[in-house]
Amino acid sequence: MHRFPHSTCFQTKLAKSGWTGRHGRARLCVEGAVPGRTTKAGRGAPEGGKSSAPSATWHPQHGPKGAAHAMTDQGQPAQGPGASGPGPDGAGFTYRGAEHELIVVARPEARLRARADGVRSAVGADVSALNMFLSDEQLALEPLFGSEERLQQSMTTGVENVPDLGLFYRVRGVRSRAQELRARIAALPEVDTAYVKPGAVPASTGSGRPTGESADDSRRLKEGTPVTPDFGSRQGYLRPAPEGIDAHWAWQRPGGSGQDVTVIDVEGAWQLGHEDLAAKLAGVVVGTPLTDLAWRNHGTAVIGVIGGDRNERGVTGIVPDAVTAAASFQGIGTAAAIHAAADRLGPGDVVLVELHRPGPRFDYEQRDDQRGYLALEWWPDDFAAIRYATAKGVIVVEAAGNGGESLDDAAYERRPDEFPTWWRNPFNPSHRSSGAVLVGAGAPPPGTHGRDHGPDRSRLAFSNYGARVDAQGWGREVTTTGGFWDRPGDLQGGAEEIVWYTDTFSGTSSASPMVVGALAALQGMLKAADQEPMSPERARVLLRATGSPQQDAPGRPASQRIGNRPDIKAAVTHLLPEAVGSAQAERYWDELLPYPRELPPRLRLFAAGAWRNLNNPSPEIRQAVHTAFAGGRPDIRVWFSDDEIIGLVVTG
Repeated sequence: MHRFPHSTCFQTKLAKSGWTGRHGRARLCVEGAVPGRTTKAGRGAPEGGKSSAPSATWHPQHGPKGAAHAMTDQGQPAQGPGASGPGPDGAGFTYRGAEHELIVVARPEARLRARADGVRSAVGADVSALNMFLSDEQLALEPLFGSEERLQQSMTTGVENVPDLGLFYRVRGVRSRAQELRARIAALPEVDTAYVKPGAVPASTGSGRPTGESADDSRRLKEGTPVTPDFGSRQGYLRPAPEGIDAHWAWQRPGGSGQDVTVIDVEGAWQLGHEDLAAKLAGVVVGTPLTDLAWRNHGTAVIGVIGGDRNERGVTGIVPDAVTAAASFQGIGTAAAIHAAADRLGPGDVVLVELHRPGPRFDYEQRDDQRGYLALEWWPDDFAAIRYATAKGVIVVEAAGNGGESLDDAAYERRPDEFPTWWRNPFNPSHRSSGAVLVGAGAPPPGTHGRDHGPDRSRLAFSNYGARVDAQGWGREVTTTGGFWDRPGDLQGGAEEIVWYTDTFSGTSSASPMVVGALAALQGMLKAADQEPMSPERARVLLRATGSPQQDAPGRPASQRIGNRPDIKAAVTHLLPEAVGSAQAERYWDELLPYPRELPPRLRLFAAGAWRNLNNPSPEIRQAVHTAFAGGRPDIRVWFSDDEIIGLVVTG
């Protein structure tokens, strides 16, 4: 092989591709070039909140009574970018339509069996007082998670620390009397305890669209409605790390678009007929959607981030080939919705919990600023439902909440008097975990949509934080489907709700589907490689071990943990480590106009029996490869990991 006396070496870091140690940098060399001239072979990217209120704001008339505690780990109120509240322009906002639930926890030894005609005991215990109370008050006691016998048959085996779901009951018919009835039913001998929590209104509608209207009908636009442009250039969260999670890279990999993965979103309502959610949205699988527009806009935004259709209009979801579905808590309660969603999924699939509630910081009061709101797992029945799901191998991703709270605060160690004695603070990592991935809200890169929310990946002031939080996503400026709060879309509005888009979805509700998308992409790649999908625990470990790290902001240091922003490409090297190979290039293809167009320009070289890709090649590399092949006897050595070129030498 003839070697020229001088060479130009194009270097790229390999830490994220898995080739480290003494090979910590790869050399992409063009022999015969001007000596001393070095260029990066970068990866590049094409140009292209819980919601700005929390995923839900609840409205209890009463709540469990407990003293409010002063914060022991809360910094001074921050000022400047990123310090505003979760609502539009930093103002408060309230979702309407939710009311409280009365949850009963039975004594294990009573072995209650609730039926339509009353309650009995499987061991013959006297339950006459309980039945008399229910009859006198015109109440009904129903198993929260389904019949006791079915739960015993389906209970996950071989997994420790799964609460006994057969002990949880929901009281129907309480109306506005929940707090008064709680104290009385908790005093009955068969009852261990009872507590009030925010819940769902009784079912009042049958679907998210008018009765008799088909999905095709709902997507039919009025004559004269303008065609939606492509908003993909505004979806910075799809771009390479650290700006985004590198969905563009994932789409080039088998399974990286979420194939064979199902995601169920647990919340209140969705616009099922949206024009950009037609391909993979399976509809509502449990519960009855609320009719409130703000709830509908919120759910539509969440699904758009995850699974927006890949086409020439609107947005593209992080995993457009994943199947998405919806589970509404209305009529059944949040815990039952989580449990029912998990029963419809298999190992490796994902449940997303897009709700939060007012916690003990302000005596469980509903607040428009959402201060003190917590993730659902604080409540015993929701914790039990989440633990049930993760024990089945279903990944649960849960919004950490928009309460601005330190979840490490000692106030959360105190067990509310109404909670069962076995309850322990789920935010304390030394206690048993629900197994869910808890997600905080971080700032997007400054300048996104012309606005500045503080340093990239710094904690936004409204986001809860603490050792329990696993990862973060964009908490502001998320471009997706749906309207702006209870109004038409701020990016595209008009009379047709099915063509609304927003540029301002925000909070831990916008952050959480971003993490869901990253995990679904990884699960799809694992399945495509005939590997076992990630377990919930492995997913949490992976998110903590990889990704773009959290940054400091004035008054909000990185020690107020919300975790890393996912980096799909870096995570793959942990899940699917590949040895670095080397071979001669046999032919090439200079892809100047890639498809899909979201992908970067690529130089493709055929080596070792497969096409290998170099994204965003420099003009010097392009010219050197063209010249080598034009000469008829190309001598190009390629180093690659999987199908990615990590080094090359052109000698002729």
